Amino acid sequence: MHILVIGAAGMVGRKLVEKLAAEPGSLGFDVSRLTLADAVAPDVPAALPGVAEAMTVDLSTPGTAQTLIATRPDVIFHLAAIVSGEAEQEFEKGYAVNLDGSRELFEAIRIEGAREPYFPKVIFASSIAVFGQPFPDKIGDAFFTTPLTSYGTQKAIAELLLADYSRKGFFDGIGLRLPTICVRPGKPNKAASGFFSNIMREPLAGQEAVLPVDEKVRHWFASPRAAVGFFIHAARLDTGRMGPRRTVTLPGLSATVGEQIEALRRVAGEKAVRLIRREPDETIVQIVDGWPRNFDARRALDLGFQAETSFDDIIRIHIEDELGGRYP
Repeated sequence: MHILVIGAAGMVGRKLVEKLAAEPGSLGFDVSRLTLADAVAPDVPAALPGVAEAMTVDLSTPGTAQTLIATRPDVIFHLAAIVSGEAEQEFEKGYAVNLDGSRELFEAIRIEGAREPYFPKVIFASSIAVFGQPFPDKIGDAFFTTPLTSYGTQKAIAELLLADYSRKGFFDGIGLRLPTICVRPGKPNKAASGFFSNIMREPLAGQEAVLPVDEKVRHWFASPRAAVGFFIHAARLDTGRMGPRRTVTLPGLSATVGEQIEALRRVAGEKAVRLIRREPDETIVQIVDGWPRNFDARRALDLGFQAETSFDDIIRIHIEDELGGRYP
């Protein structure tokens, strides 16, 4: 089977590729070819010589999607996007990458299938940002999508396209509404949600972190390890079980910033917590205020998706996966 990972240089894409390299049978079938594509050069795992190839491409550039699809990959992981804060600040870029890039990909698949029968599985990274206020106590899968950010709007439109192209039989699509992934490794990015990870990651590394919102802010989380598991499970899932509703809200953990900090205190002690500095940022406060806080993810659970149930576990996973299992 030929696997295409678009967005392979991003955090989730990189970890997904590492998982495929470490556990070749994790998708339930043999991977004979692995194409890694991103706007910056993806790393090719040393464990996949002769199987993996890297391509530096911009999916929003006309013709790029056709080039990727010309090799007729069997499974396509579509993770490419610019993050929420950047999409809000750079309106045209957000729509070009997050919406136009997705439409270019879907159209390239349709056109290739019209030339000669072709029916790949497409796994699309969506977001809980597709939901907007007012919210019930827990948001169910059937709750309407009224996003309050450009990023959420772009993801919601792509979800509709995914469902329609699947309905028409152009590909077998499944959209995954990801929780906020925490604790993200590496350096801070332009995501408005980045502080959720920053206030955990930096103190665990002995560095100061800025908290721009009130500790009462509540949000929906899963670890990077769980995120990779979501995509692996989606690749194995019989989408016939989903019916026409091709996007699913994934399981996670609802926690306040204060509960995050208490988990950090339990796992890493007071020394780590003292490195968090409160510095309100009204722009971030306004963006976060429109985000969903809690979900009823029973549909995803019934489909076999799994995530953590405590923030202590999320922090321990970061220590295990990024800090060699030791803190301090």
